Amino acid sequence: MTSPIIDFLLTRNSAPIPELRAPAPSDGEIATILAAASRVPDHGRLEPWRFILYRGEARIEIGQKLADLAERREGPLPEGRRNQELARFSRAPLVIGVVSSPKDHPKIPEWEMFLSGGMAAMNLITAANALGYGTNMITNWYSDCEKGRALLGLAPHERVVGFIHIGSYDGPGQERQRPDVAKLYADYSGPWEG
Repeated sequence: MTSPIIDFLLTRNSAPIPELRAPAPSDGEIATILAAASRVPDHGRLEPWRFILYRGEARIEIGQKLADLAERREGPLPEGRRNQELARFSRAPLVIGVVSSPKDHPKIPEWEMFLSGGMAAMNLITAANALGYGTNMITNWYSDCEKGRALLGLAPHERVVGFIHIGSYDGPGQERQRPDVAKLYADYSGPWEG
């Protein structure tokens, strides 16, 4: 039995960020992508994630802020490194930040909410790919930096799931070595005995 959905999932891959170009998804396509991203397991219906769109001139402004922050942290940057920081969010025409935004709940652990955000990120990627766009998800140093998260629009209690770069892409995806799935599972054989 074959399925176009299974065929799609088995061939999905990431596009190189520098090769993502305009046009980005339209507002209507973004709404569809985010609706698909939101259809994930969410214990307690807490919606413990949100999305931040970085597009237009905001991408350039963020690059300047990241370069300045990197210099405050590390001292003067070599020109190549400074240019790298300046271009962080402007290499693709659209970047969507998937943000873990946990809610207080007496029975649902925060790690479960973070996993729900990861599922939202994967659904977002899959939906964008299904609409014909290339994607690539990264985190980078500013995801682990309180000041970096703040300048990217995250609240102190929030964490980055990933920044998904999206754009038009014509090339074949970067195929890479995939795991040997047979080594990744086993039938249950009793409690772990170390």
